[in-house]
Amino acid sequence: MKDVSYPMLFVTGNEPIHLVTAMATFPIASSVKGNENTQAMQQYQKAFEPLIKKAQELNAEAKNINPEDEPGKNAFRKKADVFSKDVVSTGKEFIKTHPKAIASIWMLMNELRSRLEPDEFQQLFSSLDKSVQASQYGESVTAYIKSLRANGVNVPADDFSQQDTKGQQVKLSSFRGKYVLVDFWASWCGPCRQENPNVVKAYNKYKGKNFTILGVSLDDNRERWLQAINHDGLAWTQVSDLRGWGNEVAVQYGIQSIPSNFLVDPAGKIVARNLRGEELEAKLEELLK
Repeated sequence: MKDVSYPMLFVTGNEPIHLVTAMATFPIASSVKGNENTQAMQQYQKAFEPLIKKAQELNAEAKNINPEDEPGKNAFRKKADVFSKDVVSTGKEFIKTHPKAIASIWMLMNELRSRLEPDEFQQLFSSLDKSVQASQYGESVTAYIKSLRANGVNVPADDFSQQDTKGQQVKLSSFRGKYVLVDFWASWCGPCRQENPNVVKAYNKYKGKNFTILGVSLDDNRERWLQAINHDGLAWTQVSDLRGWGNEVAVQYGIQSIPSNFLVDPAGKIVARNLRGEELEAKLEELLK
């Protein structure tokens, strides 16, 4: 429709959909006939109607603020923060009351994604009905969460368990309370072996300051794995399932190349990725003062 910047939302299904609206109220319908997901989409749009109007008011106000007017800009930021909190509270309440609706997926991805910490975003998605999580729309959220896990920081590190060199199961969560560098490597990886002296140096410098390392090897030969650990002086815990690139932890975290690592804080969140050489020491110095 002309001069309308937001759509009327509906979800296709087996039964016909019939919506009646007017220019003055679009995208709110005065009459809705159709599947439950389309009904929920209308409820979502009704819930957000006052927020859309508020956003338009804020956009108009922002255009009139002088770039040199610091008090004016600060006052506007406070209004914007209040607006963002209203969006989050409205969105979370909608999701709570519509756990089986595709509209809740739309809400998550379009309204809340940029306003929530990744762990809270994931918790909200997990609160939805399994049928919605498994839908084609839910799959897009799962892919997004997977990309966060593979590339994001300030996201929870998913737990894993794998055998160490003595055959004992070791969990990432057993290191909770410490900073732990999860280091992906292999005996056959030249760049990994070249980087190992830097990792050893960082370990020896900070191991007494609430820091440790958990090595995850993409080896497929046990003897070569153990020989490399001994030769390179890797004194920290090492785990592997000896499946090479099929290592379950590497697959879980979307590891595409090695060496690769991520740093987990004492609360279990990933706070940095792919720290090399001086970067690793600089980050540890910053965190472990």
